[in-house]
Amino acid sequence: MVERPTFLGLDEVHTNPDVVIIPIPYELTTSYGQGTSDGPMAAIEASAQVEVFDPRLSQDLPAGARFQTLIPWSSEAGTLTEQITEIEGHLRPWLTNDDVFPLILGGEHGLLPVQMRAINSHPALAGDISNLTIVQFDAHADLRDNLDGEVWSHACAARRALDEGVGKIIQIGVRAWSREEATLSDSDFRIETHLASNLLSVSSDGSNWSNLLASLRSIHGPVWITVDIDALDGSLVPSTGTPVPGGLTWWHLEEAMAAIFEADNANVIGADVVEIVPDSTGILTPFTAALIATRLVGGHLSTRIR
Repeated sequence: MVERPTFLGLDEVHTNPDVVIIPIPYELTTSYGQGTSDGPMAAIEASAQVEVFDPRLSQDLPAGARFQTLIPWSSEAGTLTEQITEIEGHLRPWLTNDDVFPLILGGEHGLLPVQMRAINSHPALAGDISNLTIVQFDAHADLRDNLDGEVWSHACAARRALDEGVGKIIQIGVRAWSREEATLSDSDFRIETHLASNLLSVSSDGSNWSNLLASLRSIHGPVWITVDIDALDGSLVPSTGTPVPGGLTWWHLEEAMAAIFEADNANVIGADVVEIVPDSTGILTPFTAALIATRLVGGHLSTRIR
């Protein structure tokens, strides 16, 4: 019998975990490249090659924490609506437990509003999901009302999250969006969009990036971090489903994620890494996704010793 891989190859507990890794191989609305349903397990398998030392902790992971990697979610449901309902039920026990840090591996970004449904009774939200800030790393704004008539498309993930009552979304690295999305971002006070062109332009003096970091460090209250890996430049994630040139470097992503965990008044209650697609000629994309997940977990654990 082949043993199921665990995140980072760590020994695990099966009761009372501090960190739970939740693979959700959901893929029903992808609009270009396919394969995100295979992404979560590819990332978990690749994570065995990630170095477990985190200098923020001055020790190797698990750094005294108790980890659990769940069996991948699966469903025989035939419709998108049924699958969404099942995913919500699967996530809710983990996304409403103040003693657990949930890290979701996907799967398409259409998971985001389902996660918001599942987390709406988290104790940190004090009964009001408008207290939540989402920090979204993404090449796309995902603010469309629908794509080809489908309101649950991954291209609508951020807009549907706002429909669930989320109070604010900070979008980082966007470089492909529609006029509809640009107009909504300009008109809705809940949306703060940082375009890649403003952050990374060769003519930039770096002030826009510094301003973004300051904004992240000033976040108050509960936070959910969502990382669509196409936020990164395609050289780091060559097989993601909807690649766009001109993305964040690794160091931009790492610095921005660190700034969130360093925010004195922020409480990161969970995160996801999505749109992972196994490489056809290598393992760079799943490895990069696994490294992002590792940095997120390390960031969470660093807040416990701050």
